[in-house]
Amino acid sequence: MKNLKYKNKWIIALISISVLITLFVKNNSSYAEYYAVNIYPIFVKTWGLISFITNRSLAELIIIVFILTIILLTAVIIVKTVKSRTSAYIKKYIFGIASFFSVVYFVFVLFCGINYYRYEFTYYSGLKIKKSSKQELITLCEVLIEDANEYRAKLSTDDSGTAQLFDNYYETAGRAKDAMNKISEKYKVLKGGFSSPKAVKHSKIMSYLGITGIFFPFTFEANVNVHIPPYQIPSVMLHELVHLRGFMREDEANFIAYLASIKSGYDDFYYSGTMTALTYSMNALYSADYDEFVRLYNLYSEDVIKDMEFSRNYWKQFDTKVSEVADKINDTYLKANNQQDGVRSYGRMVDLLLAYYR
Repeated sequence: MKNLKYKNKWIIALISISVLITLFVKNNSSYAEYYAVNIYPIFVKTWGLISFITNRSLAELIIIVFILTIILLTAVIIVKTVKSRTSAYIKKYIFGIASFFSVVYFVFVLFCGINYYRYEFTYYSGLKIKKSSKQELITLCEVLIEDANEYRAKLSTDDSGTAQLFDNYYETAGRAKDAMNKISEKYKVLKGGFSSPKAVKHSKIMSYLGITGIFFPFTFEANVNVHIPPYQIPSVMLHELVHLRGFMREDEANFIAYLASIKSGYDDFYYSGTMTALTYSMNALYSADYDEFVRLYNLYSEDVIKDMEFSRNYWKQFDTKVSEVADKINDTYLKANNQQDGVRSYGRMVDLLLAYYR
């Protein structure tokens, strides 16, 4: 019983420290920025070396082992409890799980959580976010449509009828890393000798959960769903690499990924990033002026329209209750980490695009 009481105090102390750190940086962004620039890279370049062991996703392996372990341990505890007719095993099991998650939460705060409260990317880019006119939004959409049409014409079409990447997933991942290194020449804060994004073997499961990619802070890996439409993969890879470089806000990750894609020198990356930017911008225009949305939609090339239809049909098959639950969990996670609009915070990318083209 004394051990349980000691463990209980230890759990509470570790969780309390994690919460206090979070509250402190939430109200002192300058400390969060200092941490992101000076301390976070140390963790990446030491503990993060584990991600260089293999091109396979270590995060995927860890999650699978964790799930199987929980199932096995739960079964063993149930059997022991039934045989002993006492709750002692269950109490120890609960305290063990609580201890494990208290450590996980603490490590999450150190390796990832603090970065949610750092300065926004506008601090380094010099972009000014302000209210924009509808005409500015229309002009932005026109520019992006022109780019999408131009770069789609430079790409081949695969057997499924959608835009084809220049090479396989592993080579594309290498080019994504190169693209991030290239954009970091202009924005020094993005520099870092980090690993390439990892293709998840069981990517289809991610699609059922509505997930295109995930940054796993415990191994410092950018994990990518490679089951999605091929033309979307470069943009997702860059997005997750931005998280790896310490920028956790979704709107900023999308925007920086867009900058990296159009500055990469790769036509398939340019198209991928542009299509992501175009989707968000046209969605904003749809809400602001439906007639203009229809007019501009008719400017899409035939191949661009086919790619968008392929994407819609792809995600439609995964539109289930499971994806709805996953979306709510993601929404809660974002709100808990300084993104009060939850999943809607992705729409802020349009303001960054408008500021960039302004």
